[in-house]
Amino acid sequence: MTGRPEPLFPLFAGLETLDGVGPKTAKLLAQADIEAPRDLLYGLPYAVIDRRRRSTIRGVEPPQTVTVAVTVGPHRAPRSRSGAYRVLVEDAETDFQLVFFHARGDYLRRILPEGARRLVSGRLEIFDGMAQMVHPDHILPPEEEADIPEFEPVYHLTHGVTQKTMTKAVRSARARAPELSEWADPELVAREGWPVWRDAIEAAHNPAGADDLSPNAPARARLAYDELLAHQMTLALARARARRSPGVQSHGDGRLRSKVLAALPYRPTGAQTRAMEEITTDMAAPERMNRLLQGDVGAGKTLVALMALLVAVEAGGQGVMMAPTEILARQHMEGLLPLAQAAGVVIEILTGRDKGTERAAKLTALKRGDIQILLGTHAVFQADVAFDDLRLAIVDEQHRFGVRQRMELAEKGISADVLVMTATPIPRSLALAQYGDMDVSVLDEKPPGRKPITTAVVSTERMDEVIGRLRKVIAEGRQCYWVCPLVDESELSDLIAAEDRFRRLRAVLGEGVVGLVHGQMPVAEKDAAMAGFVAGKTQVLVATTVIEVGVNVPNATIMVIERAETFGLAQLHQLRGRVGRGEAASTCLLLYQAPLSEGGRRRLEVLRETEDGFRIADTDLQMRGAGDLIGTAQSGLPKFRIADLERQAGLMEIARSDARHLLEADPALESDRGRAARVLLWLMRQDRAIRLISVG
Repeated sequence: MTGRPEPLFPLFAGLETLDGVGPKTAKLLAQADIEAPRDLLYGLPYAVIDRRRRSTIRGVEPPQTVTVAVTVGPHRAPRSRSGAYRVLVEDAETDFQLVFFHARGDYLRRILPEGARRLVSGRLEIFDGMAQMVHPDHILPPEEEADIPEFEPVYHLTHGVTQKTMTKAVRSARARAPELSEWADPELVAREGWPVWRDAIEAAHNPAGADDLSPNAPARARLAYDELLAHQMTLALARARARRSPGVQSHGDGRLRSKVLAALPYRPTGAQTRAMEEITTDMAAPERMNRLLQGDVGAGKTLVALMALLVAVEAGGQGVMMAPTEILARQHMEGLLPLAQAAGVVIEILTGRDKGTERAAKLTALKRGDIQILLGTHAVFQADVAFDDLRLAIVDEQHRFGVRQRMELAEKGISADVLVMTATPIPRSLALAQYGDMDVSVLDEKPPGRKPITTAVVSTERMDEVIGRLRKVIAEGRQCYWVCPLVDESELSDLIAAEDRFRRLRAVLGEGVVGLVHGQMPVAEKDAAMAGFVAGKTQVLVATTVIEVGVNVPNATIMVIERAETFGLAQLHQLRGRVGRGEAASTCLLLYQAPLSEGGRRRLEVLRETEDGFRIADTDLQMRGAGDLIGTAQSGLPKFRIADLERQAGLMEIARSDARHLLEADPALESDRGRAARVLLWLMRQDRAIRLISVG
């Protein structure tokens, strides 16, 4: 199937083909990402107004929306231009007023002639002891009563489009919804009591009360599932394609790994051992490995990574590990060098700093196979970098590296196994949304020897005490981080805040004691400041959040985070993980400026209570929502119109397993259900997935 299936044509026609939508309205809707009738079907109402008929307003508790049949009584025109025009009306048991401001009397007399019967619907209020309805939403003769639904859906509007226009356009789009064959698993549909697609669209746009607006209402759950299924099928197709590109089978004999284990001062945790086994099995298989290694701060990912690289070397090949920044690449080098030497393995680093003859010599050695493990920044994938026999590519800090980049890696002709590492614990539903094409290993235990970190929440009014505490710690030969707040979106004001804090601390603690690192510095200066702190030349490092990921200074025992309430939970957790890496007890001080918002207070409390990154991530997800959690702009996280990742995590899990089973049983989507699933992919605009099938 190369083009869009015919039953869907009406849903992808121009918006102007809908009732009540002209070129101007179409343009306004397009600004809200509504480009075709299909998009209106997926813009579900967010509220519902009860317009069921009553015989009288007696017994109603105002303010409340009421729909009632009345007989029109006398009109009272206003005495002044700013006054209200009033019409007295009578229902079966009592009377009340309809009130209009800036009204034209001749128009009102025409639609509300004295003595006529009318159906009115609007908000009933009490003013000066008198019941009144100001500007009713509906005034209709009894024969047009059917125009007011008993329950009226309320839609999100875009600037310049009224509720009336929107409702009309949606109704017109719904009339075009075709009957489609079932793509969902029939057992699931029966078990959940879900309607078929078309009935689900109808029901979701016709809520009969607040319960029908809940994500768990059968119609909504069904449509959310469809959205997640289409997304997971796209990921599963990408995964199947990656697996079809034959991988290299790397069978290690364990000789190098056993040397490293013997050189370690401790034994790996159960979680580390399990992850190593999963990776070793994947690397020995004929398909390409595509695995995510998810570990909390300090869970020991680096050791697992090294073991994987050694499998590649034991099998006679090479491994490469890529970090997002030069500082981190160098840190990996420092940490891994002694262990690689213990195993007798040649390890080298390549970054943007390598120039001229030095770079050329490294490239030659790499191509000859003399360098067995290469560390570096993304510079390791530049065009002139060639390996002798690359078996494994490890990418560190995944949230800067989406599905697209993973596919690019494959397209470089690198058929090597891929292992991606992230130190950001991500709730399971988000991990599936973002990494559904990968197999996941989780490190959820801390290695022995990591001491718990004491976390205290302190008001900025006690700044002098905090600085006094720093003095004491420095006198004991320890080091401290001081993280400055993100003032606003501009880097300039962040810089001013950091420089200001740097000068103040230097004035109090003395010259040469305090270093400064921020995002605006030239790379060489930043590296020099970091290196000075790592080497213990400076005792306090004032920094913007550039130190969030990966920096390892065991002697640093205090982390001060200024204006902690302005940071996200996951970020605070990452920053705190920079201390507690050595023998001494460590402290994290969260400085806040009063008064704290409810959300800010809760974030700081959660941090004080737990060091479990997964629990923190779950709380963060509930508080901030999926988009904010990993910064939607760079996260590669899909935008769902109906599915709610916070409240429908279980559905994502089901959609993922359904997508995988369907494609395992029917890789080309040729069965009845497979063909229905193709229609779903078109309906959900998953063009990339469709391309993957057609080139499949």
